[in-house]
Amino acid sequence: MGLGTSFGVYASTDVAAGGDGEDTGIAFGGGRGLWAGGYSNTNIIDYVTIATPSAATDFGDLTDGRYRLAACSDGTYGVWAAGQGAPTNIIDYVTIATPENAQDFGDLAVGRFGISGCSDGTKGVFGGGSGWPYLDIIDYITIATPGGSTDFGDLTHGSRYNGACSDGTYGVWAGGQSMIAGNIIDYVTIATPGNATDFGDLPHTNYPPAACSDGTYGLFANPSGSPHSIDYITIATPGNATDFGDFTVSMGDSGACSDGTKGVWGSAWGIDYVTIATPGNATDFGDLTSARSMIAACSGD
Repeated sequence: MGLGTSFGVYASTDVAAGGDGEDTGIAFGGGRGLWAGGYSNTNIIDYVTIATPSAATDFGDLTDGRYRLAACSDGTYGVWAAGQGAPTNIIDYVTIATPENAQDFGDLAVGRFGISGCSDGTKGVFGGGSGWPYLDIIDYITIATPGGSTDFGDLTHGSRYNGACSDGTYGVWAGGQSMIAGNIIDYVTIATPGNATDFGDLPHTNYPPAACSDGTYGLFANPSGSPHSIDYITIATPGNATDFGDFTVSMGDSGACSDGTKGVWGSAWGIDYVTIATPGNATDFGDLTSARSMIAACSGD
């Protein structure tokens, strides 16, 4: 049974429907940013209006507390999948415009944690995960239709604690702990299930690299860098990543999302933001309602 009508290429701008009323132009996000989960076994969901720096507000709770989970959105519904500290195949969802507790969406075909997800505005795709060796699995859901996930293909290598983002066409995974190297970038065309292709490399081993996008550029946190740097790519153009700037504090084990203009990272050390189209250092945004790490974020209206 469907959750509602897909918004196609653009996210909702309907203020009356409860959104933030901002035409983001990205199908996989919107003006409200949500962070969920966290160490240890936290079920908290927080939210902010990305255009307006401030402290986060309570949104509701996940169905189960967990950490090292993944998130994505179709601009209307936010989805969190997998995680440690609860059944690792669990998928939850919320309607982003309406603060409330999450509901059960379905199950991943293969339970795991330490994965990351992204979306093209229709499909949500989740890649990697813990196991031994680390897993190369990619699976997908249709975000508007609750149910179990389906096999999509494989990453070029097994990895966990990676970061993922999308430009609405391509989904990109980078960094993390890998059986090969921690600087690899892979990509897929989200509309077409299949195995990933090598995109390029991060400038250094990057773990764990929470990621977001404005529809053109993909930005990856680099907690391994000094001082806590950000790397970026042009998602439509395979190649190596470039330095973007630095965070104000460590953004290790953070979750990231975007409204199509700003990228925001939330962690136990606070929330930082950048204007994605303009390389430079991050600015303090505010704080989560509860300081925690190993969280996942998405956005919508």
